[in-house]
Amino acid sequence: MLMLLNTPYALSLSRSLASSSFPSPPTRRLLSFSSTFALPPPQFPHSSLVSSRVSPSFRTQASAATATMGDAPDVGMDAVQRRLMFEDECILVDESDNVVGHESKYNCHLWEKILTGKMLHRAFSVFLFNTKYELLLQQRSATKVTFPLVWTNTCCSHPLYRESELILENHLGVRNAAQRKLLDELGIPAEDVPVDQFVPLSRLLYKAPSDGKWGEHELDYLLFIVRDVNVHPNPDEVAEAKYVNRDQLKELLRKADAGEDGLKLSPWFRLVVDNFLFKWWDHVEKGTLKEVSDMESIHKL
Repeated sequence: MLMLLNTPYALSLSRSLASSSFPSPPTRRLLSFSSTFALPPPQFPHSSLVSSRVSPSFRTQASAATATMGDAPDVGMDAVQRRLMFEDECILVDESDNVVGHESKYNCHLWEKILTGKMLHRAFSVFLFNTKYELLLQQRSATKVTFPLVWTNTCCSHPLYRESELILENHLGVRNAAQRKLLDELGIPAEDVPVDQFVPLSRLLYKAPSDGKWGEHELDYLLFIVRDVNVHPNPDEVAEAKYVNRDQLKELLRKADAGEDGLKLSPWFRLVVDNFLFKWWDHVEKGTLKEVSDMESIHKL
């Protein structure tokens, strides 16, 4: 039966993984596919944990953190997403994946700047399977600036312009970033996803608008991993999470194509599904993923 993962708590206000520590999560609750994902009312003080509905005190603190930006645009943007948009520095690359500079996440995702051809940045997409060979999907939070509430693969984000995430050898920088964001978005502890267990399979170059203002132009590393993990989604990032087998994913694709239930898929996920995923899934089950790894190629789709 298709299952949803629910979380009774959210991650703490501080998102800096270099210094954060998280309390031991409560036991995961499983709901049937027909159940509505919902988080319980906040049960913890905002100094340690926050609920999925961000408290006024939390928003005040987050707004204060960005007050130094002056009268920055998009004042209606969610405070957490706003902070990340201005604080995170993406790695700018050329179409051969050579680093050419860095730019704010905000500027990298403005469609008018993307159209200049100067905002191509490095990204990654994680495809995490459990030992039953089911793929973990997430629905992006409603507060996400780009592609809110769309369904996508396990985790999609960016290595940042920092030493630990610029390491080229064995694609370690991208692996480090993937481990960081799996914790940030899905509460998956680092020990559940050791960096040496990610298998980079290929790279994808694509461009896609989100709406009239935002979009993506990414050189995307496709990372696969097979692990049983503890999942505790962060509601600032993830609305729902669920494991699917092949048939269940095909049903999601059918619904998305038919426009049923307003279900939408992210453009990068759909490109991977249509071009690679199901043949790679065979190698997931056989334990032969490394045989199909091709990190020399960059697929322009």
